[in-house]
Amino acid sequence: MTDQRQLLIIEDDEAFARTLKRSFERRGYTVHVAHGPEAMDKLLEGWRPGYAVVDLKLGNASGLACVQTLRALDPAMRIVVLTGFASIATAVEAIKLGASYYLAKPSNTDDIEAAFDRAEGNPETPLDGRQSSIKTVEWEHIHQTLVETGFNISETARRLGMHRRTLARKLEKRRVR
Repeated sequence: MTDQRQLLIIEDDEAFARTLKRSFERRGYTVHVAHGPEAMDKLLEGWRPGYAVVDLKLGNASGLACVQTLRALDPAMRIVVLTGFASIATAVEAIKLGASYYLAKPSNTDDIEAAFDRAEGNPETPLDGRQSSIKTVEWEHIHQTLVETGFNISETARRLGMHRRTLARKLEKRRVR
């Protein structure tokens, strides 16, 4: 890691990115914001952050590709994936691709900064006995298929055997943003 106080935020919601940027700057970080993978690539041409916050869904792009690029650039970089579309499938993929931690929105600067410090797993994490509901299982299956199709709504609907508008309505209902 080049500098632990250098932070890259990759977030397509400009208002949220601006808020995060100001909050981290008040904590002493030097922050750069990219609103998509192309902007991230341009920033990384002459700059190496020690930390990154990556939104999972960047318009039509996937933040998972950004995680993979960042991890290849610097294996020691602390990468936190932040998402309003949390699912087990995307959490597993994010960690496999190199994210240090995965947080569901809404999350604040304290949550993100604490996640940067959690590089190792915690074997003392309590196991809750709560069983998944059918709605939760459906939601996770939808998100797993979304990841497999690169967040292509039409292809996801086709693979799930549902109408595209039905899938769009389900996604809007559960949106956390």
